[in-house]
Amino acid sequence: MAELQKPRTLEGKIAIVTGASRGIGKAIAFDLALRGAKVVITYSSDRSKAPVEQLISQIKVEARSSAIGVQCNLQHLSAPKEIIDASIQAFGNHIDILVNNAAAISANFISDITPEYFEEIFSLNVRAPLLMVQAVHPHLRAPGRIINISSVAARNGYPGTGTYAASKAALEGYTRNWAAELGKDGTTVNAVEPGPVESEMLDQVDPKTVEAQKQQTPVEQRVGKTEEIAEIVGFLAEPRSSWVTGQCLSASGGYATY
Repeated sequence: MAELQKPRTLEGKIAIVTGASRGIGKAIAFDLALRGAKVVITYSSDRSKAPVEQLISQIKVEARSSAIGVQCNLQHLSAPKEIIDASIQAFGNHIDILVNNAAAISANFISDITPEYFEEIFSLNVRAPLLMVQAVHPHLRAPGRIINISSVAARNGYPGTGTYAASKAALEGYTRNWAAELGKDGTTVNAVEPGPVESEMLDQVDPKTVEAQKQQTPVEQRVGKTEEIAEIVGFLAEPRSSWVTGQCLSASGGYATY
C-alpha cells in the first residue's frame, strides 16, 4: 500500500472508486482515504466481499477515514443509481471525486470477436463510465474531479487486445469531451494510462510475457506498482491539479509494444 503519511488534502471530500476490491482500484481507494477522503468502493461478486471488508477496516484504522462497499454489476443500467443512493445514505448529498476504474479485459483475435464479446467489453469499459458520470454529475460538488483509468493499450497495438484497446480509446475520447463540457465550474476530467502493473491480473499472464514487458520498459525494466498509479490519481483528485484537464497521462515507465 501507499505510504501512510500524506497531507490531508482531501479532508471532507467524498470519492467513488469503481472496481476497487483489488489491484489498482484497491490502491486508489486506500490512497484517497490517506489523503482524507471518505470512499465508496464498488465490487461485483460475492468473492470480493471479504477483501472489500478488509480494505474498509484498513481505511478506518490506517487511513483514519471512512469507507463503504457497494456490491453491484456495472453492466446493469441500474448500477449507477444504486451506487449514488448508497453514497448519499452514508455520506450525504454530494460527491467530489469519481474514479472510473472497473474494466473487463480478455484476449480475442479478430476472427474470434463475437457481438456478445464486444458488448461485454464495451458495456463495462465505456458505457458504465458514461452512466456513472451522468449519475454523479447532478451531485458533483464544484470543483469536481473525474478520473478514468485507461490503458497504454489505447495507444499501442498488441495482438489479441483490439477490442479492449478500442474500448479504452473510446474512454479517452469521452475524457477529452467531458473535460470540455464540464469545465465551466472548475471540474476537471482526466485519464491515467497504466502499463503492466503488479496485480492479481498480471499473475494470470504467462511469465515469459511479463518478462518481455519488463524488457520493453525503460525505467528499471520492471512492471509498475499499484501504488504508483494511485499516486497519480491522488494528485489528479487534489485541488492543486486544478489546471490539468482533458489529459490522458501515461503511467507506464515508458512501456511500449509496437
